[in-house]
Amino acid sequence: MVVKIIFIALFVIAAVGVFAACKPDTIRIERAITINAPPEKVFGLIDDFHNWGYWAPQDREDATLQRTYSGPASGPGSKSAWAGSGGAGSGSMEIVEASRNRTVAIKVDFLRPFEAHNTNEFTLQQEGASTVVTWKMQGTNPYIAKVMSVFVSMDRVVGAHFETGLRNLKAAAEK
Repeated sequence: MVVKIIFIALFVIAAVGVFAACKPDTIRIERAITINAPPEKVFGLIDDFHNWGYWAPQDREDATLQRTYSGPASGPGSKSAWAGSGGAGSGSMEIVEASRNRTVAIKVDFLRPFEAHNTNEFTLQQEGASTVVTWKMQGTNPYIAKVMSVFVSMDRVVGAHFETGLRNLKAAAEK
C-alpha cells in the first residue's frame, strides 16, 4: 500500500513538472483604467520613481520596503532598487524609454521571491479631459512561475496587482 501511494505521488509530481515545462517561456499581462486627469499629471506619477510611493502597490503594502534611487530624477536612465521582507521581494528597475505624456517603458529585474526579468510599459491615451492608462508587462516566465501557474492563474495574481496599482494611480492623479 505504501509503495502504491509513493508511486502515485511521484506520478503526480512528474505530471505537474511536465505540464509546467510545457507552459510558455514568456508571460504577458495587461490592465487598463480611465483616470479623470490630464496625461501630464498621470505621466509625472509614473515617470519619476520618487512618486511611486503614492500609488505602487508594493510600496504601499510592504512596510519593510526600502527603495534606493540613482541616475536622473525621471525619464530614461532613472533607476530604483527595492528590498522588502514582505511580498515585494527585491529587485531593480530602470526607465528605458519615455515619450512625454504618452509612454513609459521600464526594465524590471526581480531577484526575490524568484528571479525574473520583464518589461513594464505604461501607455497614456488622452480621451477628452481623461486619460486611459494601460499597464502591460511582458517578460520571462521562469520554471518556478510555470509550476505556480499550474495551481494559480498568474494573470489573475499579477493582474490584481496591476488593478490595485491603477486604482491607486487614479486616486493619486485625481486629487
